[in-house]
Amino acid sequence: MVGSLTVVAPVEAAAPCSGLPSNAQLRTDLINAASGTGIAAALGTPGSGVGGLFAGTRMWGAVVNRDGELCGFITSQTDPTQVWPGSQAIAKAKAYTANAFSLDTLALSTARLYTFVQPGHSLYGLNNSNPFDPGFLAPPSGAGGGNAQIAGGIITFGGGVPLYAGGQIIGGLGVSGDTACADHEIAKRARNLAGLDPPGGPTVDDITYSSPDGASAFTHPHCPNTFRNGASVPNPPNGDDENPAVGY
Repeated sequence: MVGSLTVVAPVEAAAPCSGLPSNAQLRTDLINAASGTGIAAALGTPGSGVGGLFAGTRMWGAVVNRDGELCGFITSQTDPTQVWPGSQAIAKAKAYTANAFSLDTLALSTARLYTFVQPGHSLYGLNNSNPFDPGFLAPPSGAGGGNAQIAGGIITFGGGVPLYAGGQIIGGLGVSGDTACADHEIAKRARNLAGLDPPGGPTVDDITYSSPDGASAFTHPHCPNTFRNGASVPNPPNGDDENPAVGY
């Protein structure tokens, strides 16, 4: 006999999460971010895409407060089994990371940490400093999941952004379910739609690429089908795609 799957929205935490998006708002913002609906002009024109494998339409989103406590998490799909299961942990860890390494005076997206943690750079080993607790994962039913707890986890590629209100940091948003580059595009758009941009605006902690921006300590590699702010990002000679493997 074939059973049926009942999908229940994850339960949200209470008062310490005041001012942060509810699960319902987060889902709406994730969906509108993928379509470019209602976003600031700096993030693309209405209807502009985010690239990636799924055009940013199969996402986990998670929010933490300033204490790093998980406030809510949800998928942009009504059926969470159609979003990568592994992305739940990544989204929660991205939210934690973006909040953990940002200040009122410094918005630091997880995309900007990529180069720092590579061998030979100053934060090599950071990813191993605070492992994610898998006890804070939820099944598709939404039961459990670590709300009001600190799940931890360090992720140093695109998809995590800090959240601000009145010029002060109030938490972090993590998004996962596509390429790291598309995850970042959805995260910054969803933050903007929630009205929680940093004081410097929605692109102050934007992802950067060696082409066309030039290499820096904040550079992130290209991904398959890379877009930024509604436009394809060239990566000569590979179109807008990730660099191919070398040596194997």
